[in-house]
Formats: sequence, C-alpha cells, structure tokens
Amino acid sequence: MRVRIAPFQLSLCGERCETPAPKRFLDVSVSLLGLTLGLPVLFLIGAAVALESRGSILYAQERVGRNGKSFRMYKFRSMVMDAERESGPVWSHERDPRVTRVGSILRRTHLDELPQLLNVLRGEMSVVGPRPERPVLVERLNQAVPGYHERWAVLPGITGLAQVRHGYDESTKTVKQKLRYDRCYIRRKGSFALDLKIMAATMGLMLSGAPRKSAPAPRRPLKEAWS
Repeated sequence: MRVRIAPFQLSLCGERCETPAPKRFLDVSVSLLGLTLGLPVLFLIGAAVALESRGSILYAQERVGRNGKSFRMYKFRSMVMDAERESGPVWSHERDPRVTRVGSILRRTHLDELPQLLNVLRGEMSVVGPRPERPVLVERLNQAVPGYHERWAVLPGITGLAQVRHGYDESTKTVKQKLRYDRCYIRRKGSFALDLKIMAATMGLMLSGAPRKSAPAPRRPLKEAWS
C-alpha cells in the first residue's frame, strides 16, 4: 500500500533523498550490535509480556515510510490485546488504561521499540529519522498539517530529533510542533554527527526512564536549537 502523494509532494521525496552510505553503515552496525548484545534482554522482555497478559509478544503494525510506501513495523506489545477494537486508530496518552504494567515500563524506557532494529536491517527504517505513522492517521495529518509530507523524504526512524525534544503525539498541535524538528533534521541530510548526538540523547532517556518533557518548537537554526 502507498499513501496518495500529490505531484508537488513527489518532488520533495524523490531519489535525491536516498540514504547516505555513512548513515546506512551506522544503521546496520547499530542494529547488528543491538540485536546480538541485546538478545538476553529481548528474551526477558518477551517472557515478561507473555506472563502478564494473553496475546502475542510482538505485534506488527502498518506504518508509512519513505516516499509514502507502507511497511510492517515491529514492536513489543505494550497494550492489552485488541486495544483499538472499539475506538479505532487513536493516539495513546499518559495513564492510558489500555497499557499493561509491563507495557508502561517498556514505553517509559522505549524498550518496546527494540524489535524495529529488524526493520532497520531490512532497509525499511533508519535508527534516526522522523517517526512513522499509521496510514489512516497519515491521510488526516497530510490534510491538516501543512508540509507533513516532507517527512517522507527520508527513512523513518526508531528515534529522532522530534522524539528526544518532545513527547508522544497527542493532537494535531503536537504534530505541528514536532514537524519543525523533523524539518530541521531532514535539512541536515543524514548528518553522521547529529545522528550520534540523537542516539546519545535517546540512551539517556532510556536509562532515566523519565517521561519526556516537551521543549518549545525550534524557531532558530538547528545548530542553536540543538544546543
């Protein structure tokens, strides 16, 4: 499946935005290292998810990637089974009753995202980039948020500048704020140094387990906004 892209949008996310070789090397290296060294952690998380609630340990969800092309993104299950059966696709929020106790820890430490290292190896995602969203929400956001399609110019990421500077998406307003960070990142065209800084900041968030406090959206050049 591919999300509909207007002709003027295609010019922003064409082949000229292919992943630079150094960035791809970093992606593959981090993914292989993470999956190899993190194997015991992956097994422990899987066991904890299985013991707490019925259902699958992993789940795959359709997301929109580069050039509007959909792919299956993997995560550890952090909610009860069929969490959106009645509500349909909606954003999660703080103290969401659908989130399990183990899931709450996984989401706070971002360990639920570890299976996406497989998506990175498959070339569907990068370690760093704009977070991918579900097709049904993308259709709405592409109409409601000017410039939202610019996020499709690069591979989506497990983490990103918007993620370390802002909290989870909760409304169209927060999406607009995070889009400014995504644009700043895309303008740097796969900066190796910036990716390392974002990875380091992400590790800090994972180790602290503290909820992310939203920072004001950048109105200055990225070099200053990322100080």
